[in-house]
Amino acid sequence: MEHKTYNVIIASKNPVKINAALDGLQRMFPEAEFMPESVSVPSGVADQPMTELETLQGALNRLANAREVHPEADIWIGIEGGVEVIGGELATFAWVVVQDKEQLGKARSGTFFLPQQVRELVEQGVELGEANDRIFSYSNSKQKGGAIGILTHNVVDRRELYEQAVVLALVPLRNKELYLNPQP
Repeated sequence: MEHKTYNVIIASKNPVKINAALDGLQRMFPEAEFMPESVSVPSGVADQPMTELETLQGALNRLANAREVHPEADIWIGIEGGVEVIGGELATFAWVVVQDKEQLGKARSGTFFLPQQVRELVEQGVELGEANDRIFSYSNSKQKGGAIGILTHNVVDRRELYEQAVVLALVPLRNKELYLNPQP
C-alpha cells in the first residue's frame, strides 16, 4: 500500500476487535494512514459458533455485510470467535478475514483449550464470553482480555491473539504481486 489514507470498515463494535484490526493494519502497513469506522452487522451464524467452518462463515458474512453497508470503503475486516470440540476438549480460536477492492485474505488465530467448567456451559448453549464471566467471576470479559487473558494472567490477551491473525490475514494484501498474479 502506498502512503495514503484508507477508509477501513471493521465489522464489530467490540473495542478488542477494533483495536486488533487497527494495530494489525498499522504493523503491516506503517506507511499508510487508516480512518476506521466500526459497524454492527449480523454474522449469519449462531451467537456462539460451534465449529471452525461456522466460525469462518461468520467472519466472511460479517465482512460481506459490512461491505454492503459501506461499499465506498477501501478495506473491510470481519472477525469471528468460535469453538470446536477436538479430542473431547473444547478449543477456542477466531477467524479473521480482510478484503480490499482486489482480494481477500484470511487467517485463523492461535488455538487453546478451555477448562471443563467452561465447556459444560458452552455445550448448554451459553455464549463463551458469558460462560467465562460466570466461571471466572468477571464482567464483560469478551470486551477485555477474554478467556486467553484470564487463563494466561494477561501474558496474552484477546486483542493480541486477534491482532496476530489480522497480520496473517493481511499477507496477501501486503504481497499482491505473489497472490494476484502467481507465476508458475
